Amino acid sequence: MTETFDIAIVGAGITGCAIARMLARFDLSICVVEAGNDIALGASKANGGLVHAGYDPAPGTIKAQVNARGCELYGTWAQELGFLFCRTGSMVLGFNDEDRAHLQQLRCNGHVNGVPELSIVGPDRIHELEPRASADATCALWCPSTGFVDPFEVAIAALENAVANGVTFMRSAPVEAIEVAGSDDGAARFTLATPAGNVRCRYLINAAGNGAADISHMAGAEEFQMVWRQGNIVVLDKEPRALMPLYPVPTPVSKGVIVTGTVHGNTVITATAAEREPGDTQTYASDVNALLTSARKLVPDLDTRRVVRAFAGGRPVIQGTNDFFIGQSAVVPGLFQAAGIQSPGVASAPAIAERTELVMREAGVELHERADWNPIRRAPDDFDRAPLARKEELIESDPAWGQIICRCETVPEAEIVAAIRRQPGAVSVEGVKRRCRAGMGRCQSGFCQSRVVAILARELGCDPSEVLLEDAGSWLVEGPLKGVR
Repeated sequence: MTETFDIAIVGAGITGCAIARMLARFDLSICVVEAGNDIALGASKANGGLVHAGYDPAPGTIKAQVNARGCELYGTWAQELGFLFCRTGSMVLGFNDEDRAHLQQLRCNGHVNGVPELSIVGPDRIHELEPRASADATCALWCPSTGFVDPFEVAIAALENAVANGVTFMRSAPVEAIEVAGSDDGAARFTLATPAGNVRCRYLINAAGNGAADISHMAGAEEFQMVWRQGNIVVLDKEPRALMPLYPVPTPVSKGVIVTGTVHGNTVITATAAEREPGDTQTYASDVNALLTSARKLVPDLDTRRVVRAFAGGRPVIQGTNDFFIGQSAVVPGLFQAAGIQSPGVASAPAIAERTELVMREAGVELHERADWNPIRRAPDDFDRAPLARKEELIESDPAWGQIICRCETVPEAEIVAAIRRQPGAVSVEGVKRRCRAGMGRCQSGFCQSRVVAILARELGCDPSEVLLEDAGSWLVEGPLKGVR
């Protein structure tokens, strides 16, 4: 079976989803083609969620051009798409005169890149802004515009809005081959072969993350290699007050180990940066220890015994450059690249989408805005965060809202059902977890996983033994569950 679209976007990470949401405004048929069975399964998932302000990228780079703009857009995107975004501000802590000189350079970079209100502050102001910051810090770069999000929540919200505006989402569809055929009559030029069916399109957008080099190669476009710059990340249990993001002075390849709060009240220590074999998502004791040691330098009272999860992912870095690659291919007209989107990819996503639209216009793609485009996505009910009156209203409407499945995060059955039924909805245990946090608490699914499996089986109309943890082959049970047939 072959389906034909005006545009195909390869990759449903935060970049591809943001681009899909941006282009859904126009009178075009669009398909997002994803190798995995859900949204944000790559670098977007294994991510600290920081919305960096934009003082770090070298002026003149593409990173510099989209980072500050993306950070600026997050306020509007959060309001329209209903995801959580906290603009807390951040500090880069310095401990000596050499650090102070580096902070001055970052401040200069930030001014050139368009980052507002940067200043160098001393110890009194540091501890006024963040009382838990190290007392040894002698200076800091204060940046009011930094914030944080759940990156997969942003990607899910963007693609839900895109799908509501007519975009097609094709999951479990790894691209195996791309045929490029020249045409003078406006017919489809690209044919993507996938196990889920073929996709024909006039324009192709490569937002495949760590698979971007493979897509470019299959299309006969630019040849480049991806480096797997692996990062280990540690999540601590919830705190009474979320920490402001605290950074060390950065290195040439990394912003260093950062301690930050999250939109749900946890503390995250992110991230190491080591070149490893592609696909390596193992956590390493040496990396985790380095994270904990570096974090205590920034926040000495951090209780690192409260770790609830450690995980790892790979940043999609293009070998030989530390920059993004955004633009039309110089080799294959009609192919648009959004590749090498490493850090600050989350912060830059809205501006990458904006830039992709501009590049397509400059390439002659006709973009006519639809009269019925709706930029608003209503956020699903979050029972744990809802006011008491809303909780009572929900339970009155459906008793399943009072049936708590995940006790750590206070997630009821009705919220899990809603996560599965949304479009595009969850089809795995981890898909439920990303949408409503069932299993993200201190017990890490120890109590609720079997009940989530039973709900998925019921809603998807399958046997519990067919329910996946994540992607193909990740079955959790064999045979009947206790009390479930």
